[in-house]
Amino acid sequence: MISFAGPRSGTAPLTWGQRAIWQAILRTAPDDHYFNFGRVVEVPRGARPASVAQVSRGIGLLVERHEALRTLVGPGPCQDLRDRGELPIRVAADADPAALLAELSATAFDYAEEWPLRVALVTTGGPLRAEEVTHVVLVFCHLAADGHGAEQVVRDLRLFLLRGAIPGDPPRQPLDLARWQGSPDGRRQAAGAAALWEREYGRIPPTMFGRPSGAPERPPIRRAVLTSPAAHLATQRLALRYGASTSTVLLTAVTALVGEVTGHESVAVLPIVSNRFGRDTRTAVTTLSQEGLFVLGSAPRAGLGSASRARLGGAFPDLLAAARPAVLRAYRSGYHDPDDRERITAEAGRERGVPVHPYCCFNDMRFAERVEEPDDELIRRARAETSLSWPLSQNELNCRFCVHVSEATRISVTADTRWLSAADVERYLLDLERLLVEEALR
Repeated sequence: MISFAGPRSGTAPLTWGQRAIWQAILRTAPDDHYFNFGRVVEVPRGARPASVAQVSRGIGLLVERHEALRTLVGPGPCQDLRDRGELPIRVAADADPAALLAELSATAFDYAEEWPLRVALVTTGGPLRAEEVTHVVLVFCHLAADGHGAEQVVRDLRLFLLRGAIPGDPPRQPLDLARWQGSPDGRRQAAGAAALWEREYGRIPPTMFGRPSGAPERPPIRRAVLTSPAAHLATQRLALRYGASTSTVLLTAVTALVGEVTGHESVAVLPIVSNRFGRDTRTAVTTLSQEGLFVLGSAPRAGLGSASRARLGGAFPDLLAAARPAVLRAYRSGYHDPDDRERITAEAGRERGVPVHPYCCFNDMRFAERVEEPDDELIRRARAETSLSWPLSQNELNCRFCVHVSEATRISVTADTRWLSAADVERYLLDLERLLVEEALR
């Protein structure tokens, strides 16, 4: 056990980001372990040999510094910040860190009773060195941190392992963030975001995937992962050509293909927005990420058929030009009060006589991008390295179609096969690669 004693305890409403992920968790249960994620931290080279006691002390300091790591879900629900306690720790000699990460991520957290961080230490083997830690495995409850928050924990841990301390004042805490969101300034921010959702929900199709596939799997939720160096290189080429980020290029291509698959002329996608645009939240350990609303209205068709493909040379630049202001609107809509969004969704459904929700999301989980200009031959040769795998299946998901960009060369689709068949998911990913590559080689 790792004992910790923080400077304060208290309760507050869930933050907007916490409420958003809490709603997703409830809709996905009992498969809500889907939202667990983790990091493997290798003890930095140049650090002194790290003992179990030393690393445990560092973990305790992290839990004291970042209040989200000692916050439970209380009645209401609400944040229930505790000032002291003990965090379980697992010590495993000569273990595979990746296997430990998978094992610790495989079960849902007990949100009201279990600290939102699981820890394992991998030590060296042999009787003389069994206490030397080589890797730290961290698994986060998504209520405590998003990807950016987890990276801050990792940075702080590495600093401790190198220097024996974590310098600087703690960043903004979720308890204080929730109280700001309820203030007049917070309500003004919420009102601006709500206006964007309200306007777009009056014109988008009710949902992106509204026709049963006729070919559901058992269990129905499947994930396909495309590993494609060619798509990565092509995306870099397009980003440089059009002066856009690779994330915008991918979001635009994903959106165009959703329109191609569904037949919708106006396409709505929910990109995950980091909401870390302010200096006081940039290094906060909490869940700030929320869905924004990205809409390309009356978008030119992507043209995957041979007859239409000739038009793509003009269509894709037009799509990217339309995507620029749409991405900015999506960023502004991302930092919103989920209660406002629920109200707008209900009102739109009543007015239109049909439930309104895109059920189509895009999550670029990369933290940085290095863009270089690849030559044509490199892109062509990379096509031979494409592979596709199916690593996940489960019964419940809070969405119907989720695109994740987890690494430079890895793009996945997690889909409800009741609305998009497994064969169509595979075809979608391969068509996405082809769209990017063919456009890059024009």
